[in-house]
Amino acid sequence: MYAVGRIPGSFFRREGRPSEDAILTCRLIDRPLRPSFVKGLRNEVQIVVTVMALDPDHMYDVIAINAASMSTQLAGLPFSGPIGGVRVALIDGQWVAFPNHSQVANAVFDMVVAGRISDDGDVAIMMVEAEATTQTIELIKSGAPTPNEEVVAQGLDAAKPFIKILCDAQAKLAKVAAKPTAEFPVFLDYQDDVYAAVEKAASTDLAKALTVSGKQERESAIDAISASTKESVSAAFEGREKEVPAAFRSLTKKLVRQRVLRDKIRMDGRGLRDIRALSAEVEVIPRVHGSAIFERGETQILGITTLNMLKMEQQLDTLNPENHKRYMHNYNFPPYSTGETGRVGTPKRREIGHGALAERALIPVLPTREEFPYAIRQVSEALGSNGSTSMGSVCASTLALYNAGVPLRAPVAGIAMGLISDTVDGKVEYVALTDILGAEDAFGDMDFKVAGTKDFVTALQLDTKLDGIPASVLAGALLQAKEARLAILDVMNEAIDGPDEMSPFAPRIISVKIPVDQIGAVIGPKGKIINQIQDETGADISIEDDGTIYIGAVDGPSAEAARAQINAIANPQMPEVGERYLGTVVKLAAFGAFISLMPGKDGLLHVSQIRKMHGGKRIENLEEVMKVGDKIQVEIGEIDPKGKLSLVPVLEDGTTGSAE
Repeated sequence: MYAVGRIPGSFFRREGRPSEDAILTCRLIDRPLRPSFVKGLRNEVQIVVTVMALDPDHMYDVIAINAASMSTQLAGLPFSGPIGGVRVALIDGQWVAFPNHSQVANAVFDMVVAGRISDDGDVAIMMVEAEATTQTIELIKSGAPTPNEEVVAQGLDAAKPFIKILCDAQAKLAKVAAKPTAEFPVFLDYQDDVYAAVEKAASTDLAKALTVSGKQERESAIDAISASTKESVSAAFEGREKEVPAAFRSLTKKLVRQRVLRDKIRMDGRGLRDIRALSAEVEVIPRVHGSAIFERGETQILGITTLNMLKMEQQLDTLNPENHKRYMHNYNFPPYSTGETGRVGTPKRREIGHGALAERALIPVLPTREEFPYAIRQVSEALGSNGSTSMGSVCASTLALYNAGVPLRAPVAGIAMGLISDTVDGKVEYVALTDILGAEDAFGDMDFKVAGTKDFVTALQLDTKLDGIPASVLAGALLQAKEARLAILDVMNEAIDGPDEMSPFAPRIISVKIPVDQIGAVIGPKGKIINQIQDETGADISIEDDGTIYIGAVDGPSAEAARAQINAIANPQMPEVGERYLGTVVKLAAFGAFISLMPGKDGLLHVSQIRKMHGGKRIENLEEVMKVGDKIQVEIGEIDPKGKLSLVPVLEDGTTGSAE
């Protein structure tokens, strides 16, 4: 935190576990660098990025990508870099490189792109992290370009010249300062002779098993073949038995890829553009504010929405200028979702990354704070997983938010695309796959997730196992993803096509604006007045610095009662003689009782007036006839020049005594 001249806000006032922002930056660095190390390298490689100084209006994440690549080059590691990273934002119709926070706030689309220079001199893209902004829809209405697939593809092209410059600069420095590339032992998973034996023993049966459409049945068949192959082949390779399962996995990968490239048929029998069976259902859990289940094949996501006062939004303490977050998206991936046992608890980096991706996909369509003054927590529970639970989370979240009554500006759906490439007749051929399975993700070359509305892309994420992918291939995959996204949106629209009525268990939040100089009057000494209003009405009250007060209650009358009391204090209408109130006794004195008519407005009911309530009898001790907290119907009898109120009781017959 010293990089921006701040002291950490934690109890110990020092940095502790990495923040979510730091974890997401680590993932940005890791994703393009990891596939660039030589295959078979077993040495641990640790890259530590420390932000020493930072202009608060500038972003450090893309600088960190370049710094990590540069340090790897200088260290003399077996690394196929350099890798350049750049952020480009679409501002006023132009793609601007390395924008600051102020500029991104007015951008239609924000994109981080990392890549390397390929053998033909072009830039191959290795990683993309992109999203629309909170202002995107308003900017489009004002005439800004819509960030559709074509515009996003233009952004990828716009990033390439900057990546080339960054890579050239790193290469130039490495030429004069890098250590010689050291020799590191490379441990391949298997040798060619083991692979040949496994291929001979298992190829035919494995190819047949890979055509089974059901995940469990397919995996059971593959496991049986794997076990029999290991038993029959291992004896010939004594001491090298561990190579057999690795060779079997490599054979599985080869057969899956060959079938796609040759026959254009995938392992579950689908075509390249086919989507698995879809289903969507809302209001699946009682008591919660909003819920939905979205299924795509064997991937099943439960989305749950919870609404609360804005004071419950997340407070942030990071290097970025953003200090609070109104929409919080939590993604959980329990081990049972893949039929396994494992640790359940603190989210891992992958879960944090998936939740952040789904969050970015939905933020552009959320209503503004003024339109919908709620803090929103969205939880995505992966109940079953066989490919792209993060994009399933986007779909389930849209449904659950609608079910909770959140007026989204447009529904959002997501789809995961894959890629398989190989050399065919001396030319590299790329085949894009729509709606990839978990196995296709593992055996393929790319995981490309795209989320958006029917009109534009709200978020996308690209990871590749190759040294890079041509931008033209990604542009084609974007268009293919749009077909699937529109089909999914149609299914979601059948389940729910707009915001439902809010749950009776969700707080109703209304607002009132008061003069800033009246905030203290509403709060009262040591919070006395605001606590009194909350206790009497049962409402929850939150006061903003600009004088906006948000009032939340499960039932409408409680919120309205609280608003009326606040208005009586901060936006008062002078009480008039003759007005009647149901007041509360707040203090007893020898000369009478003080009655609270509303917070901040008390009047005196003189002892002579109290006697009229009891037939004119003399009262020696007021505590004999009333106590603090009693409710009494009174009327304003007189207002003196200083504004003090004299009260008279309203008798049982509806008449009053006169003020003395």
